[in-house]
Amino acid sequence: MKFNWNYPTTVWVGENRINDLEEACKNLDINNPLLVTDKDLVNLPFIKKIISENLNKFKKFYVFSNFTGNPIGENVDEGVEEFKKNNCDGVIAIGGGSALDVGKAIAFMSKQNRPIWDFEDIGDYWKRANEEKIPSIIAIPTTAGTGSETGRASAIINKKTGIKKIIFHPKILPSIVILDPTLTIELPPRLTAATGMDALAHNLEAFCSPNFHPMAEGIALEGMRLIKKSILKAFNDGKNIEARQNLLVASSMGSTAFQKGLGAIHSLSHPVNAQFNIHHGLSNAIFMPYVLTFNKSFIEKKIVSICDYLDLKKDFDSFLNWILGLRKDLKIPHKLSDVLEVSKLDLDKLSKMALEDPSTSTNPKKMNIDDMKILYEYSISGKIF
Repeated sequence: MKFNWNYPTTVWVGENRINDLEEACKNLDINNPLLVTDKDLVNLPFIKKIISENLNKFKKFYVFSNFTGNPIGENVDEGVEEFKKNNCDGVIAIGGGSALDVGKAIAFMSKQNRPIWDFEDIGDYWKRANEEKIPSIIAIPTTAGTGSETGRASAIINKKTGIKKIIFHPKILPSIVILDPTLTIELPPRLTAATGMDALAHNLEAFCSPNFHPMAEGIALEGMRLIKKSILKAFNDGKNIEARQNLLVASSMGSTAFQKGLGAIHSLSHPVNAQFNIHHGLSNAIFMPYVLTFNKSFIEKKIVSICDYLDLKKDFDSFLNWILGLRKDLKIPHKLSDVLEVSKLDLDKLSKMALEDPSTSTNPKKMNIDDMKILYEYSISGKIF
């Protein structure tokens, strides 16, 4: 079945909707697109098929793929050069969160004179932008995690500082999103688990944020239900189309919901992503139970309300045990020390970076640098609060 939605942008959902890519380009008057995908995807059969069956219908199109996960500002700069050199008039971003973030940033920065860091998500920095004729963006996720396709920001690492920055502008939001579950079938179980837990972290932290946004809470709640229903099915059977589609939708919902805010799961993740190139969804999954228990006194009533909707026993420990059991079933490590050498961790530096992360401001419990350090220490030892 196929569905067309218009929230928070135009979203085309359903099996084989990738075949509507040419129509999407026509709707947006894109005649000379730049396809943005990462170097790990560009040579895979399904990407080559998309190019041969869709983009070869254009007189001209170009591909930019010179980047990998956790992209840096220089990747965006190089992509902008390609966009301008070839007189492209729109971006088709296809891949995981990194590819979508880079593609969105290329389209946005192609019309800017300032450096990308001048548009960090601080105050009204976004008003510095030249908003005239920012090229249209079509976003096509091939993982179900970041939800970048429905977001108004890109996460890009500043190589000089080693800090992941959130670049924000309302016009970074793609004009058309294609959610096709067939494009996620080949995602291996390891990445299905990590990206699915990323989507769960977005919905969970958005729901627990103290900000007032009932619409976001409703979206986040249903997003968590879809993940609970489908993540293990997709993990165990990658060809389960219904489960794959549910996860794709829940991922987009998480990104839509976290307009309400995120929290310390993300605050702790961003520094280790930037410093050690750890997959963002994996780090979110590792930090999740430590942050939940740290915030318990501030979120317990909200967590109980989630339990009611997710058909869990109505108490905090029931939800925590579901998270711990889910991680185990998905083969997610329990400790940060299972994926990083402890000797490489400068906890003082990481704690400072985490405290300064934008996600910290909407954590339910107000935090200081000692709290961040304790959370890192607990995640290394495996101790739950």
